[in-house]
Amino acid sequence: MKKILIPTDFSLSAEHALKVAAQIARKNNGKIVLLHMLELPNQGSDAIESGVDIPELMFFKNAAIKKLDDLMDADYLDGLNVSKIIQFEMAFDGILKISKLNNVDLIVMGSHGASGYKEMFIGSNAEKVVRNSEVPVLVIKKDEGEFAVTNFVFASDFNDEAKKPFEKAVEFASKFDATLHLVMVNTPNNFKSTTVAEEIMKNFLSNFNVGKLASYIYNETNVEKGILNFADKIGADLIGMSTHGRKGLSHFFNGSISEDLVNHSKLPVVTFKIG
Repeated sequence: MKKILIPTDFSLSAEHALKVAAQIARKNNGKIVLLHMLELPNQGSDAIESGVDIPELMFFKNAAIKKLDDLMDADYLDGLNVSKIIQFEMAFDGILKISKLNNVDLIVMGSHGASGYKEMFIGSNAEKVVRNSEVPVLVIKKDEGEFAVTNFVFASDFNDEAKKPFEKAVEFASKFDATLHLVMVNTPNNFKSTTVAEEIMKNFLSNFNVGKLASYIYNETNVEKGILNFADKIGADLIGMSTHGRKGLSHFFNGSISEDLVNHSKLPVVTFKIG
């Protein structure tokens, strides 16, 4: 977590994310990249051709620079290496592009969450970034105050695909000296006996050396509800999951538990891309 990207729209949610990122950067001697996307009609160079004149572009850009400069003067950023980027592009596309160009190893975003038709048809930028980012994404839902992670829940079905994301989760937990609570949620549609579930988790963990670790099998009507109830039960500070990055019809019909958690969890959620 040496270079952390924080997209900001200057909202309170974005500020909550920046405060958490500042704490992570301070603990890891990391750098912060503040990103603001100027979403204009027909983004990029096409904006000028479409009737958005240069004075208007410069007005918005200068206003954003002023807001970023003010933000960078915040007390909680004192002593940190902070840089700023302003990009004329749609937020979702720009966040992913800038994260690659700047070789960031963590994206921290604020989110209000979404529900109802907005969740189905529009979705949030945080949800889209979670689905597509190659680097871990930490989504913050409220003012966390001191961001201390003592109990970190990692939910999975513990198949081979989850091994690489789990490596990243172990590394993430170690940065906070957190206990990693592994949970397999048993549902009526995909039920496994305790013996079978324990054997799956045992085999999964056989090649890993994890310091503070506990494992659980939790029964619930669906996976998302099981994760949220389990996290509440143990007093978790953070929920972690892997994400497949489903797109198109596959995503529409199958959904994504990690994206649902980003929308519905009151706790911070960190996601790790499979593959």
